[in-house]
Amino acid sequence: MTPNNNHKVEQHIREQLELFQDTILRRNAPVAVLYEDALKEKGSAITSSGALVALSGDKTGRSPRDKRVIKEDVSKDNIWWGPVNIPCSEKTWNITKERAADYLRTKELLYVVDAYAGWDPRYRIKVRVVCARAYHALFMTNMLVKPTKEELENFGDPDFTIWNAGQFPANKNTEGMTSKTTVEINFKAKEMVICGTEYAGEMKKGIFSVMFYMMPINYDVLTLHSSCNVGVKNNDVTLFFGLSGTGKTTLSADPHRLLIGDDEHCWSDHGVFCIEGGCYAKVVALSAEKEPEIFDALKYGSVLENVVYDKETRVVDYNDTSITENTRGCYPIDYIPRAHIPCMIDTHPSNIILLTCDAFGILPPVSKLTPEQVMYNFITGFTSIQPSTEVGVSEPIPTFSACYGQPFLTLHPTKYASMLAEKISHHKANAWLINTGWTGASYADGGKRCPLKYTRAILDAIHDGSLANAEYETLPIFNFNIPKEVKNVPSSLLNPLKSWGKGEADYMNELKKLANKFTENFKKYEDAATPEILAAGPKI
Repeated sequence: MTPNNNHKVEQHIREQLELFQDTILRRNAPVAVLYEDALKEKGSAITSSGALVALSGDKTGRSPRDKRVIKEDVSKDNIWWGPVNIPCSEKTWNITKERAADYLRTKELLYVVDAYAGWDPRYRIKVRVVCARAYHALFMTNMLVKPTKEELENFGDPDFTIWNAGQFPANKNTEGMTSKTTVEINFKAKEMVICGTEYAGEMKKGIFSVMFYMMPINYDVLTLHSSCNVGVKNNDVTLFFGLSGTGKTTLSADPHRLLIGDDEHCWSDHGVFCIEGGCYAKVVALSAEKEPEIFDALKYGSVLENVVYDKETRVVDYNDTSITENTRGCYPIDYIPRAHIPCMIDTHPSNIILLTCDAFGILPPVSKLTPEQVMYNFITGFTSIQPSTEVGVSEPIPTFSACYGQPFLTLHPTKYASMLAEKISHHKANAWLINTGWTGASYADGGKRCPLKYTRAILDAIHDGSLANAEYETLPIFNFNIPKEVKNVPSSLLNPLKSWGKGEADYMNELKKLANKFTENFKKYEDAATPEILAAGPKI
């Protein structure tokens, strides 16, 4: 970084925040420097593997009810307003930003991270993060795409800036506030302010929300909450969509394929690119045996958030959830041996995988979807959680998350679904619904979860092209196409109508119950859905 350019950046930030001239600004600081500073923060330590441990304070997860979008004249007609995007006035924004600036002015040392969201130079956006915690700076250094030395020298003004004053509470008496936490996005100002939460994931997901807005609106590029891999031999690309517990990360880690990314992607006219420069993985119950690549990636340069470790040996106990069950690890993507660097490919997806973990045991292990069914089920975003042990709760609980990423959407779900269907049709991609959940009966009635080896065999048949040419039969009500045979998968497993333990009549009754849940959930999207999307839903 040339002294002249570095001085310009520092001066610009000082003017924006009205900082004192003796405030130290560390811009894109080396990992070693961030380690040194982070170790001065309460609860921080270096683990036996070399990773940095940090604590996020009272907030150990995202605060979706405190996410607000400023209702201003530039973006207000595009935003999907409601419980996901809570409207906030420009007056409240001004108060919150000034409050954040007041706090940041009090710090003797601030950190600046200038980097990119998106690997493709044709579409990436320049992101600036200003924060007061070294671990936050290291986190975003890992999660954003690092600029080269030359790119940093010529970085210029950012396209979006995060002012992270998470240690300082919001004023809960301000109009529209419900707590001391607020995460506010202003698309007109191209800024985000964080107060009242030190959870690092708010920065990551905040930029994800920004990409869900900027990519479709500015570039006609589709933003997706998905993992992505590519075949080593055929260069074929697969996208995996799925909520927590469906197997998105596990199934995209394939020994015969390279990982483009594990969570956030964009699909452009050229191909697919990952948004992030790193991974932010759940590490609860992590072990070298179950997930060796993630385990080995948590070394020097990585951040472990809210984990418990032995004070003498510094060995992490990944099974200890006394701080939170949402323990996390953040590391650069090139720490994964099979990562495809750069994390982009000028090839369009051949296969789209929608993952669900159906604890009801109703849906088949695999179904081939029409473009209209993709749109309906993509908007629906169904999975289910196992029944709790509380008295009176005796059956699985359905969960629906639009586009498999509802908390991060900024536009109406039908916008993303329409873009996805158009791309699938244009590039002649095959689309599949894979159920990694229960078969033969529901979780509550003693069904068994579909063995991972069979799910992997299904994926192998998808990737070698044999499943696209299989013979199919139709699942009633949902009208899904079910293959009659898949190599290395028992045929009796493929059609739940034939393998249901209590018989066909009982299965049809349960199928109708699930269909009703789908229909009821979809009512909130009917006003913006096309007749083709509506017709692709279950028919009772």
